[in-house]
Amino acid sequence: MLSAWKACCAVVPQRVVFAVMGFFAIFNAYVMRVCLSIALTQMVIPTNETSINNGSLENTCPRIDDDDSGVEKLNSTGIYDWDKSVQGTILSSFYWGYILTHLPGGMLAERFGGKYTLGLGILSTAVTTLLTPLAVEWNGATALIVLRFLMGLGEGTTFPALNSMLAQWIPPEERSKLGSLVFAGAQLGTVFSTSVSGVIMHYTSIGWPAVFYVFGAVGVLWFIVWTLVCYNNPEEHPFISEHELKYLHDRMSAHTHKKPPSVPWRHIFISAPFWALVAAQIGHDWGFFTMVTDLPTYMNNVMKFSIKNNGYLSALPYLCMWVCSIITSWLADKMITSGFMSRTNVRKLGTTIASIGPGVFLVGASYAKCDRVVVVVLFTIGMTLMGTFYPGMKVNALDLSPNYSGTLMALVNGVGALTGIITPYIVRVLTPNQLLSEWRLVFWVVFAVFIVSNLIFVLYASGEVQYWNDPEFVRRDREDRRHKNDPERQEKQKKKEKAGKGST
Repeated sequence: MLSAWKACCAVVPQRVVFAVMGFFAIFNAYVMRVCLSIALTQMVIPTNETSINNGSLENTCPRIDDDDSGVEKLNSTGIYDWDKSVQGTILSSFYWGYILTHLPGGMLAERFGGKYTLGLGILSTAVTTLLTPLAVEWNGATALIVLRFLMGLGEGTTFPALNSMLAQWIPPEERSKLGSLVFAGAQLGTVFSTSVSGVIMHYTSIGWPAVFYVFGAVGVLWFIVWTLVCYNNPEEHPFISEHELKYLHDRMSAHTHKKPPSVPWRHIFISAPFWALVAAQIGHDWGFFTMVTDLPTYMNNVMKFSIKNNGYLSALPYLCMWVCSIITSWLADKMITSGFMSRTNVRKLGTTIASIGPGVFLVGASYAKCDRVVVVVLFTIGMTLMGTFYPGMKVNALDLSPNYSGTLMALVNGVGALTGIITPYIVRVLTPNQLLSEWRLVFWVVFAVFIVSNLIFVLYASGEVQYWNDPEFVRRDREDRRHKNDPERQEKQKKKEKAGKGST
């Protein structure tokens, strides 16, 4: 039986199977994370627009007259009287749990493998997604905040565990391409969630609860398939071909080790490329989380799109971002392998395009006022350019240290995830009346964060394996430090030196 399966599956590169399943892991994670941003617009009682219209006419947009009657029906179905402060707390509560499990998730994946560290995390997220309608009905906003916190705990292991497995499965020559494919699940998950959520709520009789039932069930299905077809590393895989196993061993054995020493924390924290990567992650997440969490709100409350069109138009920028990430990641690998550009400069170029481009076009969209076509075009171009983050800084942790890539991703992504707590609060403070001028300031803040974080990355980033990735260096360094901190051993060493001098 096993030999038959191996003969059947050997024709398919198992690193590609892993990359596809890793893509769907992040895809499902973002689907379940983001769907609340769309559903929330229909769960709450609509804001009274009289206060919004106190601003000048150029600060408001009229509602579209050609929305069908179903839209008005949907817009009146909100039953929860949650103000903007409560909504902001609900949206940010996910990230409180999310940041807590990053580091444990990365360290567990490096020690025991990422298969179940990742798989069980996604499964727990799926279960909490399925329970969301029941929790809200039981205890309203309080229950939803607690449930989103628990969802964040489960999903916090996703990126660290996947990064640890990428270090075992993806050779350097394919790192931009396959790594970007995996991480691009964030964009397509956002596309799918924002577009399909609107359709589900528009056409189903039960409304917003259906969103959580559908996406939670898909998450459970992914977990079943994942446990059947994916393994921690090539050596454990029963169906991998001998040719692929040898290829991966030859290409990765120099810098990727099965049981490296424990994490060299001191060297990581004094590493300039590490802090440059942290800065770039903060810039990326600040812009990305602002758009993921608040673009549906902007489209609904400011641009006055219907819920169905809101879903489609909120999804369009992420679809283009995904296409850009796939194309540019292929180009990035080509430039590196051909010698046209160093790996370090490729990472810096991708990150710079993904910082300056979105910043400029997001700010530009805020000056387009109520011209909906121009706003959508500018948002779409800006988010498209953000796709170069993936062959830029997103795979950089694998460059710096394949052995400790899970821990690096946990640290970097965990710090970046703090912006998921900060940005909803900042948007809430800066946009009390949902005016165009207020949102313009939000996008200027995003632009400033992009520029500063990118400057740090350009000055200090590296695409090369760092010295502290070498197990022998780590062991020697720790042995030397033990000698220095052991007085008895130092005294013996001095006596030995004296005896040597006396004998001469």
